[in-house]
Order: sequence, then C-alpha cells, then structure tokens
Amino acid sequence: MTDAELDSLVRRFADCTLPKPEWTHAAHLAVGLWHVSRHGGDGALARLRAAISQLNESHGTVNSPTGGYHETITRAYVHLLAAFVAERSDKTAAELVTAMLESPLADRKALLRFYSHERLDSVEARLGWVEPDLARLP
Repeated sequence: MTDAELDSLVRRFADCTLPKPEWTHAAHLAVGLWHVSRHGGDGALARLRAAISQLNESHGTVNSPTGGYHETITRAYVHLLAAFVAERSDKTAAELVTAMLESPLADRKALLRFYSHERLDSVEARLGWVEPDLARLP
C-alpha cells in the first residue's frame, strides 16, 4: 500500500464516503494502524470509536447490542497495533500497514488466540471492554 492509497482510505473512512464493500477486515486494520501511528493508542481508540460508528450508520448498519461497532474487538486491535507500531518506529504508516497485512496480526482469527468465540461474541464484549479469557494480550 502506498502513502497516497492509505491517505485516501483514511480520508474516505473519516468522511463516510468509503463504500461498505471496501470496509473490509484489511481496511479496518489499515485505518486502525494509521490512527495508532498518528495519535497513539488512546487517541486512536477515541477517534476510531466515533468514526467506525458513524461509518456504520452511513452504511445503514445499526450500532446495537447485536451488530455494528464492537468495543472489545476495536480496543484489543488498537492494543495489538500499538505494540506493532512501537516495534517498528522507523517505518512510514504505509510501510507499517504493508508489514502488518503480511503478519499474523492480519489473520481474521488473530483475536481468537486471546478470546474464546463465546466471550468475543457476547453482548458485553460488543458494548464494553472484556478481558481476554484464553491468554493475556501482549
């Protein structure tokens, strides 16, 4: 991914012009990593909470106890992405995204190393933070 492609993705995410079919797992991670690299973990999390919910609403996706924004998934990935960025501080955001998308972190099941399906799929996990039940986040 180039810097221009990443900037375009983030801009379309932020202004809710990113089409739903382009809001893929990889796009979630790229946008998350961009935010973490620019704003740190806490700053990224605050921005992502609001922006993901807004993008969902623009797509007609209801943010509810059973769908839409998921707090635990977002917060856990922000944590993992912050650790990833910290280990590679010499890279640009686009270089970081490329490396991350080639790493185990990009696997759609990456969080299942830390969470059981039942815990991650719970209403409590969607609406608020729940600690991992299988292994601690690094």
